[in-house]
Amino acid sequence: MVSDESKTSPIGSAKPARKDRPKRARKSKKNAPLDETSLRDLALAYVARFATTAAKLEGYLARKLRERGVAEDADGRVRELDVAGLVSRLIELGYVDDDAYARSRSRDLTQRGYGKRRVEQALWAAGVEEQARSDHAPSEGAGRRAAMLLAKKRRFGPFAHADPTDDEDREAARKRREKQTAAMLRAGHIFDHIRFILEATEPEAIEDWVIEAEDDEDERDGW
Repeated sequence: MVSDESKTSPIGSAKPARKDRPKRARKSKKNAPLDETSLRDLALAYVARFATTAAKLEGYLARKLRERGVAEDADGRVRELDVAGLVSRLIELGYVDDDAYARSRSRDLTQRGYGKRRVEQALWAAGVEEQARSDHAPSEGAGRRAAMLLAKKRRFGPFAHADPTDDEDREAARKRREKQTAAMLRAGHIFDHIRFILEATEPEAIEDWVIEAEDDEDERDGW
């Protein structure tokens, strides 16, 4: 026999009530004003999740301070939080390394087919200093290989599946060439590289052109 208590007990409503309390607590903590400890925790969580630069981290923490404000201390006073000092400390500890970021970001972009100008723009936007941007700009060989990679992906020049026919309209050919040039310029490639690729008659010529520059760099580096 089932007791009246078990019939009327609000079992269905008890679980949501228990879930709601920690959910409200998490939301309150997430939006609470920041103190030194919570600001440091935010910074550590950010660098653990993302490769970043000092400028990007400082900007992120400044934005969080604007959004959440600064917590009062035990005496009811609001103390200014030293964002720059916290970022400097994380640099000292090795959590933030602009040089390593620039090296990794440059390699990633060139492997995706972007040219020197786009790499430099990305590093500048991330707050990387001029010297580091210069040190990790793609070399001639890396720039040629990135241009070739983009042409292959987009089927530009001799990487197109179908060769243009002899009776192709000159205006159509000109427009196609202009569109391909514009796309490669937007990807950050220099005009000399673009012209070589689009004027090449076969892919092998482009591959030899890339290898030539890479071999020259290896010789200079003593490989």
